[in-house]
Parts: sequence; C-alpha cells; structure tokens
Amino acid sequence: MDLAHPHQNHYPDSMSGVTITHMLGGRTVKQTRNTMENLRAVLEAAGSGFEHVLKTTVYLTDMKDFAAMNEVYRSYFTGDLPARTTVGVVALARPELRVEIEVVAAVP
Repeated sequence: MDLAHPHQNHYPDSMSGVTITHMLGGRTVKQTRNTMENLRAVLEAAGSGFEHVLKTTVYLTDMKDFAAMNEVYRSYFTGDLPARTTVGVVALARPELRVEIEVVAAVP
C-alpha cells in the first residue's frame, strides 16, 4: 500500500492469517479473524475502514471452509456487503495458510 500518495482514491491490499510474531495454526476461523484484523489495521492506516471496502477476493485452500470463513468475514461488515469473489486454490504462499483476503477500498 502506498500511503505516500493519499490523494489516490482506492487502495488494494491483501492479507493472510499471519501475525507479526507468529503464524496461526490451521484453523480457518482463527486465520480469517486475524486476516480481517490485519486488514482493519491497513485500512485505518490509510484513513479508511471496512465501511469503504468496495470489493474483496477470498482465496481458500479448501472450499469446505467457506461457511467458517464467511461467518467471521460477515461480522466485520455492517449493512450491504461489498462485492466478493471467492476462489478455491491448491495452495497459498505458505503451506500452513488456509485463507487469504484481498480488498479494494475507497479512501474518503
């Protein structure tokens, strides 16, 4: 994310279930919650928030985890949800990751 150019209207960013100090275990719920908290921090640093998210792309290594991911994901939004694409993938950048979420948000 390029915070040096705040005049730009949209910031795409992507996060996975990684914390600064350690990797969460394979639990999709925990990874989704941590991913959303990481995204919250990035959005807030850019002067935005989940209420300004326009589109998300969710990558899951097992589509059977959709319901668990979705329950956590939905709890971060109020009102209408942003447009979303969910993609089943064979693997993510690290083998222990189960979910990655990319957002495009407006900066008011």
